[in-house]
Amino acid sequence: MKESIGYICCSMSNSPQATPDPSAPDGAAAPRRRPRPGERREQILHVLAAMLEQPGAERITTAALARQLSVSEAALYRHFASKAQMFEGLIDFIERSVFTLVRQVVDHPGEAGGAQRAAHITAMVLQFAERNPGMVRVMVGDALVFENERLQQRMNLFFDKLEAMLRQCLRPAAEDEGAAAPTLQAQVRAAALCDLLRGRLQRYARTGFRRLPTEHMDATLALMV
Repeated sequence: MKESIGYICCSMSNSPQATPDPSAPDGAAAPRRRPRPGERREQILHVLAAMLEQPGAERITTAALARQLSVSEAALYRHFASKAQMFEGLIDFIERSVFTLVRQVVDHPGEAGGAQRAAHITAMVLQFAERNPGMVRVMVGDALVFENERLQQRMNLFFDKLEAMLRQCLRPAAEDEGAAAPTLQAQVRAAALCDLLRGRLQRYARTGFRRLPTEHMDATLALMV
């Protein structure tokens, strides 16, 4: 499940650059290829995510982002109205990647029981985070400090929605176990799994991406679900 921001639509190797012209004289500058529609926007998001992957990275400014792209700040604003809109592009990627996979688990359970589906969803989010360290800083809010408040609210809603999906899986499991209050038990277990996710992601970010979120994952989920 290799997902990185470079796979939104392009990777750094596919970024706009000059195409060699074999007919050009030696030493002559090759003509710069004009980016396809939307390509520059994707490249900006790619580079922003790569900057977030640097352990200990400070708050990213549009000036620093422009330098990485070798463009002017004005060029950035031709593609995004604000830096907040750039972060919204990253959040779009997180939501699209995670919830597409979660829905596959919820809508097509196969023979897996509710507890197994909840464990699968939790493991999938941890694996996504491990492969996308830049996205983790967005998910836990570190990259959103001093940014528009609606960005953090949107990430809060992301975890609320994820918890609701876990409850949906866990309630039948609680009923099968004969729990006296299956709805309450499902709520408690779903909340605990979301706390596990937030804690593992925080640790991953705060240790400079050294302590992996999937550490002892199977054993931990076996204890919790």
